[in-house]
Amino acid sequence: MPRVADHDARQGQITDAVQRLIVRDGLTAVTVARTAAEAGVSVGLVQHYFTAKDEMLLATFTRVNARFTARVEELVDRGEAEGRTIAAMLRQALAELMPLDEARRAEFLVRLAFADQAAHNSRLAAVQSRTLAGIRTRVARAIENGTACGEVAQGVDATGQALRIVACAEGLALHAHIDPGGTPEPAVLAALGDQLDHVFTGTCRRAQRRERDGEGD
Repeated sequence: MPRVADHDARQGQITDAVQRLIVRDGLTAVTVARTAAEAGVSVGLVQHYFTAKDEMLLATFTRVNARFTARVEELVDRGEAEGRTIAAMLRQALAELMPLDEARRAEFLVRLAFADQAAHNSRLAAVQSRTLAGIRTRVARAIENGTACGEVAQGVDATGQALRIVACAEGLALHAHIDPGGTPEPAVLAALGDQLDHVFTGTCRRAQRRERDGEGD
């Protein structure tokens, strides 16, 4: 019997082709025919998985978000294992949203194209809204965890501060995209760090205990 192609792998092959087209030639370059040629598959195969351009864009956007989420989870797992502060882990996670290397630049261009398309498509706009809300929720949860461990002062409005932090990160990302020469990576990360330092003003109690334990050795 002929081998059945893996469904997820085929979708990934097509959405990766969509991403390459967006990065290289812009959103208008994304058609079923050009996507098929870029992916090295038939038009019929693309149409088997996606009946419309909007569906291809949505799947590509979802895949970009999944890659971002996976990287953040890996950073958090590694940070927790190394005993990093919540602020440090959040700084690393938000930096993944910024076009500071070719991989992140490609993902940023997909998000930018998606935002433009969502302005005229209610279905895509709903996904965009949920995605943004999800990022703010994760940041707010990090602030709440920071309050619990002592990195954030009691009474800080986690939701309000998450809005400010995410807006700052997105603004920095846009500046880095528009004017990369005038917005070098050290300046971007320093600005993000300054924003986080306004919220994460304390020291984690676990870190304090580790220091005391170390002094007693």
